[in-house]
Amino acid sequence: MNAVSTSESLPSVESELRSVPPNALVGTARRLLADRAGAREVSLFLADYGLRVLRPVSPPPGTTGEPVSAYDGPAGRAFTLQTPVVEPGGADEADGAGGDGTATVYVPVTVRGDRHGVLSARLPAAGADPAGVRGLAEFATALGHEIAAAERDTDLYILARRTRRLTLAAEMQWQLLPGRGCGRPEFVIGAHLEPAYTVGGDNFDWSTDGSQLMVTVTDGMGRGIDASLLTSVTVGALRNARRAGVSLSDQARLADQAVYAQFGGKVYASTLLLRFDLATGTVQAVDAGSPRLYRRRGDTVRRIELEAQLPLGMFEETAYEEQTFTVRPGDRLVALSTGVHGARSPEGALFGEDALRRALDTAPTQAPQEVARSVVSSLVEHFGSTELTADAAVVCLDWNGRDATPS
Repeated sequence: MNAVSTSESLPSVESELRSVPPNALVGTARRLLADRAGAREVSLFLADYGLRVLRPVSPPPGTTGEPVSAYDGPAGRAFTLQTPVVEPGGADEADGAGGDGTATVYVPVTVRGDRHGVLSARLPAAGADPAGVRGLAEFATALGHEIAAAERDTDLYILARRTRRLTLAAEMQWQLLPGRGCGRPEFVIGAHLEPAYTVGGDNFDWSTDGSQLMVTVTDGMGRGIDASLLTSVTVGALRNARRAGVSLSDQARLADQAVYAQFGGKVYASTLLLRFDLATGTVQAVDAGSPRLYRRRGDTVRRIELEAQLPLGMFEETAYEEQTFTVRPGDRLVALSTGVHGARSPEGALFGEDALRRALDTAPTQAPQEVARSVVSSLVEHFGSTELTADAAVVCLDWNGRDATPS
């Protein structure tokens, strides 16, 4: 694996990946790993929209193999824990004795904190040493970046993520999202939407630069395509205002005007807007509707009480006020749409804060991406079905803060 793991070789690997057609990335990865590391049985697994299974990619479309669990097994562990997993022996050996002199290595495919899936390769046992595993992990990262770019030009990788057809509303919503995760030294974000294949009105968005992080959670009124259209206008208006460089309250005001102008107050979008100062941890917030925000600090989970203001688009020329609070290193924030904190079981029991606290208490050391998935899993268990009757969005943010030591 030395040829892949050395820093000198990475530019040539990336150049070869960049030079092939978008649909040929998996085949090229197999060839490169075979030539440079003696790899066999190289597979790329991508997480489905519901984060329940990992599906192998095999072009052309429609020829993907059997999915594996996104929770269990070596591929699931690599995805969930975001760490390499080495299985001695051939991929089909039950005893794991390694009698054929190989090991199967599973490494996460993650791009800037957004988890895409897992790359597996059956390697000679000598190539599955720590240096070889690191090399495969670096290769997987390079491959992940190329897949993210390739999705602009091919549906191959998008189709591989689907266990069934998305509704048109869900198609629009997933295309509107920034991803399902984002990582920087100061923070890590993980997020999830359900019902993944039929979601209509819920959305999350973020953007960061060297000085601040913007996060929004939007709950568009209604269901299906009508809700998706409303949310699309809302998110587009918020992005347009954000990119104009105006204050948080003015972002809400301008988006409110845009939504009202389009829909005349007949429908509206409840939205939580947050702006984090990366240097100080000061957070400006506008609570325009129903999404709720909770903070876990140490062993305590508390709701951050914000002044409830009117949803975006309800009335013309609404004025919005900002509030301020502070996060400390080690804090965990969880934002929830109404479909989470307002969900009821078949017996009528509200999911509520107690259920949320139990969900957070069971996962104090999990990464934010897994926390978002755990909260949704608890919600599905409470509701009794994955086919939720209301959209549910969960965003989890771990705040690390910025090192105060001058560089």
